[in-house]
Amino acid sequence: MALRKRLSILAVTLVAALGLTAVGAGPATAAPATTAAVPSAPVTGTFTDAAGKTGTFAGGFTPTKFAAPGGNLVATGTLTGTLTDAAGNAVGTVNQPVTAPAAVAQATCRVLDLTLGPLHLDLLGLVVDLNQVHLVITAVSAPGNLLGNLLCAIVGLLDGTPAAGSLAAILNFLLALLGGL
Repeated sequence: MALRKRLSILAVTLVAALGLTAVGAGPATAAPATTAAVPSAPVTGTFTDAAGKTGTFAGGFTPTKFAAPGGNLVATGTLTGTLTDAAGNAVGTVNQPVTAPAAVAQATCRVLDLTLGPLHLDLLGLVVDLNQVHLVITAVSAPGNLLGNLLCAIVGLLDGTPAAGSLAAILNFLLALLGGL
């Protein structure tokens, strides 16, 4: 897979799979200016409303910068959305800068793609005719997929996977490109 294609897939996956697990409860502040060309990742969640029932949050996260403090990739951007109580009434809005850990969603890697053409064997009177065979083996890398993780790691040994700091620089470059569209 070409490096450009891999980086594009990685950037889209990172933006779509942001792990927005903790948002500060501080007062809302003005959001940094962003360009409409940068994609926003949908964010949904629940909260306990004033009546003690379950309300919902629906909004989006627009990344503005990536960084790697301590070797961990994080995304900084603007979280916007609406809080709706159990009765369906909007009880507040959010437009706040947020920094959250960034994670790559489930990844796959091609381990083997083998195509055998038609085959004719005559083994001492035993004739074997085999039509075309196309064998594709794909490993899925995700938590708990021991063999998939191992095979993807082996397949990627020579890829030169960038460190978190390098990845943050690449993603910031991609954000700048998207912002200039």
